[in-house]
Amino acid sequence: MTQKQPDAPNLKIQKCAHLPAMHRERRPEVAMLVCPGVTLLDILGPQTVLAPSCNIHLVWKNTHLIETDSGVVLKPALSFSECPHDLDVLLVGGCPLDIFQDAETLQFLADQGSRAKYVTSVCSGSLVLGAAGLLQGYRATSHWSMLKALRLFGATPVEARVVTDRNRVSGGGVTAGIDFGLEVLSQLLGEEIARLTQLAMEYDPAPPFDSGSPKKAGPALAQKVHDWMGPEYAERMAGALAEAAKSMNTSSS
Repeated sequence: MTQKQPDAPNLKIQKCAHLPAMHRERRPEVAMLVCPGVTLLDILGPQTVLAPSCNIHLVWKNTHLIETDSGVVLKPALSFSECPHDLDVLLVGGCPLDIFQDAETLQFLADQGSRAKYVTSVCSGSLVLGAAGLLQGYRATSHWSMLKALRLFGATPVEARVVTDRNRVSGGGVTAGIDFGLEVLSQLLGEEIARLTQLAMEYDPAPPFDSGSPKKAGPALAQKVHDWMGPEYAERMAGALAEAAKSMNTSSS
């Protein structure tokens, strides 16, 4: 018997003075999927880039508090049924494996993705878009450890920080979300707004180590990352993706 989830507490959110808008155009409508266990930076990076210029909607099945992968708690602003009908941007970040068998969420993404001006992802969120049938015939990227799995969903994997193919925009792993956000912002409102945003954020990365990709880090360090993730997770991921690809192919045939 499924236990009824308790209602979210009636929280009083302390409001703050928001930064002024960077433009006088219509503010684009952006929906970001925030499920329990979502990779925080996949959402927070693009949200920070886009928030001064766009209307950002954090969406989930309900508006209960959720815990992200790093323990930070978020509160979705809208349920699926409350999400704007015609989005400028639909964004999915990395999610736990159970998302690939979540018919309600995949249907929501498929429906919104059929109308959104841009269908986008950061990190392994591209695999979730794939499971929703939204990447067939498109070039896309993902986290380096999962890049090849895009083929399961009819997409062409591309090893790059950000990949744009028509109205599909995908970012690489986690930190690529800021680069991704600037690219999306440029396409929505022009390069000048994107450059202004980059300067305002002082986004001028100079990491202390040059090991942010397998090619730069080398095979030994890449293997240690795989070992840290664990063979059990890799097996579960492979199984979940195979089942999701099978379901997608069945529903589309």
